[in-house]
Amino acid sequence: MIKLSIILLIRVLCIGNSFSWDAVEQELVPLCDAKGVQVEIHNLYYGGCSLQQHAEFMLKDTAAYSHRVCMNNTSPIPHRQTREMRGAISLKDALREGRYDFISFQQASHDSGIRASYEPWLSLLIDTVRAYQPNAQLCWMQTWAYSQDAKHPAFPRYQSNQQVMWDSIQACTRYVKEIVNRHPSHGKWLLIPCGEAIQNARATKLGDTLCRDGYHLNYTYGRYTAACVWYEIITKKDVRRNAQCNPQMTGRQRRLTQKAAHKATSNIK
Repeated sequence: MIKLSIILLIRVLCIGNSFSWDAVEQELVPLCDAKGVQVEIHNLYYGGCSLQQHAEFMLKDTAAYSHRVCMNNTSPIPHRQTREMRGAISLKDALREGRYDFISFQQASHDSGIRASYEPWLSLLIDTVRAYQPNAQLCWMQTWAYSQDAKHPAFPRYQSNQQVMWDSIQACTRYVKEIVNRHPSHGKWLLIPCGEAIQNARATKLGDTLCRDGYHLNYTYGRYTAACVWYEIITKKDVRRNAQCNPQMTGRQRRLTQKAAHKATSNIK
């Protein structure tokens, strides 16, 4: 008798920008593939997009986003990832493209610690997304503070100080929880603590080296750290038991970043 295996597909939609590009487009699918998890990641990319800009695009139904899809299908080839750059799309059209298991929201990095930049935009987005995707798990992707030597023009808003920016991001993460609690009918949200994982990694021997330009993550262990957080959230698996890593990484970098990511997800309450 032939035993048939059922492959479950996890579909993710990121209402994002370059920080979701860093977090999900390079390392997440290989991590999932290494453990036999089939995923399909849809990243709606618009560089530097804030919650306000996302909401304005949504209200006008503007096809502003580059629709970027990463997946592993069911190929028997280990760690295979296919990446498609689809045509411009609006948020509403993306929400119409079948069911999603996880849908993530995030703030633009420059506004990530500015409380006044969140509302009413996040609530508008929540209401629309939930109307189209009533069964999806809604998530908040926490972004990370800039490197201490960052030259980003918005860094002076945080006294050009990484700790000040990180404290502000944490405060706004708590504010997001308050906003979410105003929508009890929308169900429990999940936090994707990429910012905390990056800060954890910075406290190791890796130091403040995870960014490539002061704010975007480097292509090796920086992006890998954020992807490890996503991996644990969507698969509920311990990334420390996953041997997959960027081929340019050392074993020590893999262990430190996995531990930093796992610690961050373990702190979710």
